[in-house]
Order: sequence, then C-alpha cells, then structure tokens
Amino acid sequence: MPRTNAGPGVTVTSRVLSVLGCFDAEHTSLTLTEIALRAELTLPTAHRLVGELAAWGALRRERHGGYVIGRRLWDLGLLAPVQTDLRDVASPFLQDLYGATLATVHLAVRDGVNALYLDRVSGHASVPVVSKAGSRLPLHSTGVGKVLLAHAPAAVRHEVLAAPLERFTPYTIAQPSRLARQLEHITQDGYATTTEEMTLGACSIAIPVSVNGHTVASLGIVVPHLRACARLVPALQVAAQGIARNLSPG
Repeated sequence: MPRTNAGPGVTVTSRVLSVLGCFDAEHTSLTLTEIALRAELTLPTAHRLVGELAAWGALRRERHGGYVIGRRLWDLGLLAPVQTDLRDVASPFLQDLYGATLATVHLAVRDGVNALYLDRVSGHASVPVVSKAGSRLPLHSTGVGKVLLAHAPAAVRHEVLAAPLERFTPYTIAQPSRLARQLEHITQDGYATTTEEMTLGACSIAIPVSVNGHTVASLGIVVPHLRACARLVPALQVAAQGIARNLSPG
C-alpha cells in the first residue's frame, strides 16, 4: 500500500499526489473508501480531493461507483519527451514490422525495474498479450524487458537479481543464476527471447535500440512460437537501426 504523510503540515499538493499514487497496474479502479485507505486520508478529505480531480478530468467515475484515471492525465502523459520523441520516431517502423509479420510489436523503455511500454501495434491475427501502451511489466519475464535489463547499469541488474523473481507461468525464469546467464547471452547475441514466460501461448524476441552506444529502448515481436526467430532478428535490426538514426542528433 502506498505510504503518505497525511499529518499536520502536509500540503494540499502532497495529498493530491497521494490520491493519484493509489492507482497502479493492479489497482486501476478504486472506490472512494479504498482511495482514502491507500492514501491514508480521512474519508471527507479524500471525498473532496477526488471530487476536484474528477471535475478537472484527472479521475473519472465509473457506473459502479469506482474511480479510474481520467483522459486528461493520459493526454498530459503523451506530452512527455519519452513519449513524443521516441514514440513518434518509432511509430512508422512499428507499423512496418506489424505489416510484415501481423504479429504484436512492442516498443519499451526501462522505468526502474520495470519495462514501460510506450507503444504496441497488434491486430486480430496477433497472439493475445497482457501488455498495452502505458503498462509496466517486470524486466525478467518479457523479451523487451530482458534486453533492457541486460543493458542496464550493474546496480539495476543487481537489484533485480537480488529480489524474488515473480513467476507468472510455469516457464518464467525465477532462478537468479539462470537469469544472469541469460543476460550474458543477450549482450553477446544481440537479442533476447522468451517462451511463454509472461503469458501462456506467447513467445517473444526483442533487440535493443541503441544511440551512440547507449540502449535507449527495446523493440520486440510476440509470436506463438520461436521457429521464425532467424528471420525476425534481421527485420527487428533494420527497424531498430532506422529508429536510432532518426533519434541521433544531427
């Protein structure tokens, strides 16, 4: 549960942020009582702040009475440079990859110990996945995440490997030593793969998008099996190089 300091002297801004901070990937819809509990606010205070946020468009009340993040926050989020620059540059390349494969295509960046999905292109013929634009998934269980983890600072890799690795399917790699070996192979091979580690029936292959020697993002494709791996790697590399060229200054 998020911790806040709701005692005397706390600013209104802090209380507003504590309300917004209640929402995450596992708590996308909350009742007023749940918000008050998670934000450690009195019910009257939560009621007032939630009402103001809903009136402004930061929150939206659903028919059943719960609250979800409103469209206005989403619109503001799209203005962040990580969205406007990288996402806009990469979009045509994602569309080309999807057109050539009809598979779900992902673009992600590292956000702490999670992969933040900036964009996703998919269709009716694509393998169902749990990710969507704006979602965050653990680095160790996704193809794009493993690429980002393999190229992350040593402190980040240590933090992930030292913490319990959540198992999402029977095939999720939850042994730190095994994951560490896989990360070494990723840096050597230039790509990462997963086999039903996040979602049953979904495999993935991903590569880094590098600018001036630094990995700025990861590009991945989700497929029902990895037999097509050999032909997907070159296609991903061409797209990643195109993205990197357009991101490079000058």
